[in-house]
Amino acid sequence: MNAVRRTTRSLPGLLLLALALALVALTASAPRAGAATGVSAIAEALRKDPVYVDPAAAAQLSAADADALNRQIRDADKPLFIAVLPAGYPTAKLFTDLRTATGVTGLYAVRLGDRFDARADSSVLPRTAVQNLVTSVQGESAKTQLTDFTSRALANMGGKAPASWGGAGTGGSGVSSTALIAIGAVLVAGGAGAYALVRRNRRRHEEEQRAALDRLRVVVDEDITAFGEELDRLDFHPAESGADDAMRADYERALNAYDQAKSAMADARRPEDVRAVTEALEDGRFSLAQLAARRTGTPLPERRPPCFFDPRHGPSVADATWTPPGGAPREVPVCAADAARLADGRDPAVREVDTDLGRRPYWDAGPAYGPWAGGYFGGGILPGLLLGTALGGWMSAPAYAADYGTGYGDFGGFDTGGYQGGDVSGANFDPGDFGDFGAGGGDFGGGGGGDSGDFGGGF
Repeated sequence: MNAVRRTTRSLPGLLLLALALALVALTASAPRAGAATGVSAIAEALRKDPVYVDPAAAAQLSAADADALNRQIRDADKPLFIAVLPAGYPTAKLFTDLRTATGVTGLYAVRLGDRFDARADSSVLPRTAVQNLVTSVQGESAKTQLTDFTSRALANMGGKAPASWGGAGTGGSGVSSTALIAIGAVLVAGGAGAYALVRRNRRRHEEEQRAALDRLRVVVDEDITAFGEELDRLDFHPAESGADDAMRADYERALNAYDQAKSAMADARRPEDVRAVTEALEDGRFSLAQLAARRTGTPLPERRPPCFFDPRHGPSVADATWTPPGGAPREVPVCAADAARLADGRDPAVREVDTDLGRRPYWDAGPAYGPWAGGYFGGGILPGLLLGTALGGWMSAPAYAADYGTGYGDFGGFDTGGYQGGDVSGANFDPGDFGDFGAGGGDFGGGGGGDSGDFGGGF
């Protein structure tokens, strides 16, 4: 009872402390007369609306055009943040500080005078994709540039809009006493509210993972069934005439791979869990190829990746030149049948899967297919094979090859805490995704030349 009384008596003190903290925060974030708008104020506006236009940069983008972008981003339900700032705005650590202050996982684009750049959490859009998008809109007027970038980014990025975009943004600098009281009340209840928001975001993420796994399960089950049918057609008996220990070992490894694949799929809870399934199937098919060579007396096959166009075709026998629509030519591993088709000028037999847009090649079907493909081909070679495709863009983060498939929609090797686009992660993000302004892909402002982790170090 005494503890309850002490807690009750402490509530007015907590409220006063919260109000004091709110005043300090507002004082720190509010711009001084004649000074540039602070990053904290910009972040506060972006937590309410996806587009912020600084009063000193109002001539760059009209209110009507800003509202149109605002509606487009909200309607797409994507975590895209756009800030239009005056030409002389300080650029040092701009993206890192803005991402920290906003605290929301997403794609951040900044028009600064006549220059433009962007950064994103790799769980939303890989760095290479961000660079390509930035480069594609350089030299355009503010309205055209931001409109083009928004349309292209929304078509490629992942994640959901943050829950905080519930009301209209405010661009004014004045704060009423009523607002201060409201802020104090929000701060007092902030702990419970933040906890509820995190739980809601995690529930949403889990639901997205389940939906992706359900769609992926259809494809993986087809793969397991196809391998089982290969075993049935094999007509090999360990005790048959001519069978030796090496043949029996190959056959046993193939059977074990089949059982492992079924067990791993039964235990799968996330899209990335299917990598173990396709790794087992790839190993099993190679064991069958070895067994077939031993039975016919032909040379044992070298260990090669499966056919790129459809792993169910079995191990590849050669590399062939292939050019994806709109992409550059590259060498891909192919089975004998697809090698012949390509040599004759025909299309290969491509593995297609169901998507919201109908049947599409697996490399255009979404990030959930990354772990599925990674199990077949391995993390080291797959990004090169898929360069220029949708799936290749998702997997183009630099850390991908080192640790592929650590999380759905996040193919990096760092710990993101499970945050996806639109989640409130606070300061928990990879700073390598948010280098200084000016060298992320536009080749302007004296950036240039830095490594992919820091995008050149700014000006």
